[in-house]
Amino acid sequence: QVQLVESGGGLVQVGGSLRLSCAASGIIFSIDAMGWYRQAPGKQRELVAAITSGGSTNYADSVKGRFTISRDNAKSTVSLQMNNLKPEDTAVYYCNADRVRTRASIGDYWGQGTQVTVSS
Repeated sequence: QVQLVESGGGLVQVGGSLRLSCAASGIIFSIDAMGWYRQAPGKQRELVAAITSGGSTNYADSVKGRFTISRDNAKSTVSLQMNNLKPEDTAVYYCNADRVRTRASIGDYWGQGTQVTVSS
């Protein structure tokens, strides 16, 4: 069974930085894409950043130039470095792993979410 475990959320002041990490556990053969989504109160979940197994990245326009996503394929981990944080970045951040291949299945998985709060 695959599980995604996130860490690194918290409270930070405007202009500060946080680093989120996510590790996929289980016997995993490969993961196509890994990414971070966020959901603020009263809003839909939105893509923040994603990265393929080959290293191609995609960012939401609102975070370009401030956030950097990276992954370690061998360890099945993905990280999100968030700099120059703004109050509008406040949300629950979710890790996602797309098309995770194990011995028995191919599936998509989500982490439990980690709160990021940016205070002004």
